Amino acid sequence: MIKIKYIITLLIIASTVSIFAQTSISGTIKDSNNKPIEGATVVLNTTSHLYGTTNMDGYFNINNVPTGNYNLIISHLGYKTIETSIEVNANNKTFSYTLQTDLLNLHTVVVTGTFNPRTHIESNTSVSTLTAKDIQQVYPQGTANLLQNIPGTFADASAGEVFTKVYTRGISAAAEDDLGWYYVSLQEDGLPVSLVQHSYYGSDLFHRTDLTTSKVEALRGGSASITAMNAPGGVYNFISRNYTEDLSGEIQLQSGIQGEGNPLYRVDGVLGGALGNDWFFNAGGHYRLDEGARNTDFTFSKGGQFKFNVIKENSSGYLKLYGKYLNDYTNRYNGLAATDWNNPKAAFGLDFNSTALMMPEFHANIPDGRNLNNTNSFDPSQGVHAKDLAFGFDVFQNLGNSWSFKNNMKFSSKSANWQTSISNAFVSISDPTVYALVSYQNPFPAGQIVFRDANSGNELARIDNTGVTSGEPSEYLTAGTLPNDAVMGTSTWYKDNDADEFMQQFTLRKEWENHDLNFGLASGFSDTSVFTQGSFAFSTYENNPRILQVTLENPGEPVMALSDAYGVSNYGALFFTNSRANITQLATFANDRWKLSDNIQLDLGVRFETIKHKGSNDRFAPFTQSGGLDGDENTAYDNNILQPTGEQDAFNYTYNYVSYSTGINYKITDDAALFGRFSKGHKAPELNYYFNNFANVPINKKGEVQDINQVELGLKSNLKDFSFATTLFWSELKNIGVTNFEFDEDTSSIFYTPIQFNTSRTIGLEWESVYTPLEYFAFRFNGVIQNPKATKWFIYDAADSVDTSDDSTTDYSGNTLPSNPKLMFNVVAEYNKNKTASFIKWRYMGKREGNVANAFQLAAYSVFDAGIGYKINSHLSANILATNLLNSDGLANFYGANTFAANANGATSEFIEANPDASFVVVPILPRAILLQLNYKI
Repeated sequence: MIKIKYIITLLIIASTVSIFAQTSISGTIKDSNNKPIEGATVVLNTTSHLYGTTNMDGYFNINNVPTGNYNLIISHLGYKTIETSIEVNANNKTFSYTLQTDLLNLHTVVVTGTFNPRTHIESNTSVSTLTAKDIQQVYPQGTANLLQNIPGTFADASAGEVFTKVYTRGISAAAEDDLGWYYVSLQEDGLPVSLVQHSYYGSDLFHRTDLTTSKVEALRGGSASITAMNAPGGVYNFISRNYTEDLSGEIQLQSGIQGEGNPLYRVDGVLGGALGNDWFFNAGGHYRLDEGARNTDFTFSKGGQFKFNVIKENSSGYLKLYGKYLNDYTNRYNGLAATDWNNPKAAFGLDFNSTALMMPEFHANIPDGRNLNNTNSFDPSQGVHAKDLAFGFDVFQNLGNSWSFKNNMKFSSKSANWQTSISNAFVSISDPTVYALVSYQNPFPAGQIVFRDANSGNELARIDNTGVTSGEPSEYLTAGTLPNDAVMGTSTWYKDNDADEFMQQFTLRKEWENHDLNFGLASGFSDTSVFTQGSFAFSTYENNPRILQVTLENPGEPVMALSDAYGVSNYGALFFTNSRANITQLATFANDRWKLSDNIQLDLGVRFETIKHKGSNDRFAPFTQSGGLDGDENTAYDNNILQPTGEQDAFNYTYNYVSYSTGINYKITDDAALFGRFSKGHKAPELNYYFNNFANVPINKKGEVQDINQVELGLKSNLKDFSFATTLFWSELKNIGVTNFEFDEDTSSIFYTPIQFNTSRTIGLEWESVYTPLEYFAFRFNGVIQNPKATKWFIYDAADSVDTSDDSTTDYSGNTLPSNPKLMFNVVAEYNKNKTASFIKWRYMGKREGNVANAFQLAAYSVFDAGIGYKINSHLSANILATNLLNSDGLANFYGANTFAANANGATSEFIEANPDASFVVVPILPRAILLQLNYKI
């Protein structure tokens, strides 16, 4: 009995000791202005499961902490990390720390462009970070618009949220047309948004930024050759918010006006917290209605997305389940007509700030060339309807003995349906082209052509076009006329794109005293298809185009319908693509971070990549039946529908290459480092190579792999009130396949010219810096100065016909590389004191060559953005943002002469000299927009 009492007593004592040996610790984290920092992470030993995050008051609390000595790590994006030793006991349970500002996030851990997370200053790459604060200072006009704030990045958002262009360091040639992300990888949480690119199908279709994004990491060139899938030009990684200990979130209401008063309405929300038993969640998204920056008769963008992640932590790692559902409609702007080659001005009554020059809303049904018993509904107000359903798993585990692994995998199902216009050229009513497009393989419609407003049915104009084929002008037969005596040369652009994808990256890591070895496997699989169909459409050429119903009404003859009731003509006869492909991407990689000394670290990385493209294109031919599809001899619009012949041209090609990159980092001090890197990467062709270049001909050879060589030398420094990072670079791009989009007037057919393989080289200096003369003032300056050259460049001249007997090539070697400014920069002044925050930003875009002939230059322009915000209380704040405050009318792009299917390379010096008064097509930047934001933090 006594022994039992002793045992009970010992158990009680042991239990009491155990209870007293554990405690809770708490404290506050503030900045140098004594303001609380929300969202700071507090960790006790990286191998323990003891951590916390600060709330809106900067307060944190960690429970069940055994007494003892710990290595305390406090970190937050935008502040220098604190790492110190502490003792936790009954008398020492409250801690307070002040975080010093990290002006350029040089002491912040980055995960992009590296296999093992490290601080920016320790990395040997050119990487930049946009914080949540930076993102909130940008008017929400799409991904590319946001990336204009990254130094050294050329980002063209003039078309709107999609159909954008992003590239760096002159690695741009194949990204200047309709594959604007050709060389770079747009990523979400470390994996590409999409594996597939081809004409009018890029990753920006499936990406939107909202409150669920915590930061953006941007890697320019360098280690992208060994860390990204087929993207040697760089990586733009949008990193989602993770969990917080306490339930917290944010709701943001936005309302703005753009251009001539077009409204934007948007709501964003995000919520996260603990679910218990080491489970955490974060979820959010947005929805918007946007009338667009330019004037259209329909809503330009509508829709949104929902994203979530759920995390389960354990003593040695985590498991994260994440997903996204995007369902979004948006559109893209075409170019506008200008005259005066030396000082372009809007022509034909158009306006660079407000004109969209797009087909208005209408609802037509066009026979589907794949099956003429079916029709495709067509409505330009739909734009591009993008859907993306994705979910994935991210696993990290410490295996012990300095081994760990990470595996990130994602499944997605994507679709993009385009219903919009392609081209908006000026076509005179005296130009035979407009009638030839209707009458291909049929008698030319000569005589009295009647144009009616398709909506009202009212006759607008009646002309006699009898003499146009012999060079005589058309004549008006009544008082009615068409605006600018022209119609718009445009096509209904209908595309169905689908892709089911799986991608994965597995990394195994082993750490020694002087080595940090990472090796693994990346894979990607995509099953994709594309269908494209184009029909001519009649509309007026004016600020707000109207759809035209067109007939041929010669006296004594039956009325011939040249268009249907909606103005659509030549059903499905301008474009036809029906293709499918399976893509397999496999890569194995290894990277060693070798510590040569306390101050010198060497990076050695290699990647073997294999990419297989297997698929086929349908051959096609015009539908042949007397009277067309409907059998009616008096309806000319359905006589030439392109449809499959039953034959297919298959392709099955594999591209193998080895990329490598080596870098060195010399740590001068804790706040300064010098780095250098050499990289050799490659770029395999995208699917547009097969889909665009082999219409009705065998695909008898694989595409060329482009080679990218890059050298960079950089210096990073973080001083008390001044920080900077600067990189000198040299880059060379070889085997650039260049082809042009052409129109044959004799056959009314559209084709691509034979590919020419060229080389470019760019030398430049990138920089980003921050200066804070006072605690509440900051000045930021970033940009690039570069010299881009087309060292070897040939352009194929098809002489406006499919016939190759009169073709030639022109040598432009040594000219300046087009679409690359020699200077571009951002200057930002920020004020942040008490409850008020404001900024003003000057973005400068230098002069660019419009084409490789260097015959036309796009002038430099400046854009000013500004914003002011006020924190009403601890939960509520209000902000006003303005972009393009002075309504600058800069020009972002040049598309050549203002004729149907023209291209920039056709505007040579000889052409401009011979046509000084000709109109041409440019793409203006987006006009002024002002936005009111109300933020409520939970």
